[in-house]
Amino acid sequence: MEFLKKIAQRLLLVIQFILVFLFILFEEIIWEGLAEPIYRKIESLHITQRVETVLQGLNSYILLVLFMVLLLGVEGAGLLAGFFFVKGYILFGLLLYIAKIPIAGFTFWVFKVSKKKLLHFTWFNWAYKKLMAGIEWLKDREIYQTSRKMTTTIKVKFLALKQKYFSKESRFITEIKSFYQYIKNFKNRKNND
Repeated sequence: MEFLKKIAQRLLLVIQFILVFLFILFEEIIWEGLAEPIYRKIESLHITQRVETVLQGLNSYILLVLFMVLLLGVEGAGLLAGFFFVKGYILFGLLLYIAKIPIAGFTFWVFKVSKKKLLHFTWFNWAYKKLMAGIEWLKDREIYQTSRKMTTTIKVKFLALKQKYFSKESRFITEIKSFYQYIKNFKNRKNND
């Protein structure tokens, strides 16, 4: 019995690690790097004020259908992108995944605007609370907190490296530009001779 208990604990640890890894990957790369800037851009546009007024004036059921269609479309595109990755169509899967990100940003915005109406549906409210509780549970895990610290450390080191070598004023970029100009001038001198 003790043996089965140890296997169950290790299996739970592996599942937690996979969930934490996927969550951090989503949060750091996809949300903060891509979707959140798109979400902020959508939110800052003046046209969204008109759309927001229209959304707030919609019937709750129509709003629910609109949100669910957007959400299922985004999730379906993500699954389809994964399918293409598995089939070996990496570029097509990547393009499909990148194409779904603006729609995901818009879907988050629609949820934010219509959250009160959507949470009036008992089942939707229940699912939302369970999802948020699941995310909080995941964030409370030691493996998440350790992984988050590691990710933050790596991110800080990466940004320092990027600043040091790839900023416009860095010596590395200056050397690359200088070398490029040398090659370009050399090629032009050769063509003139």
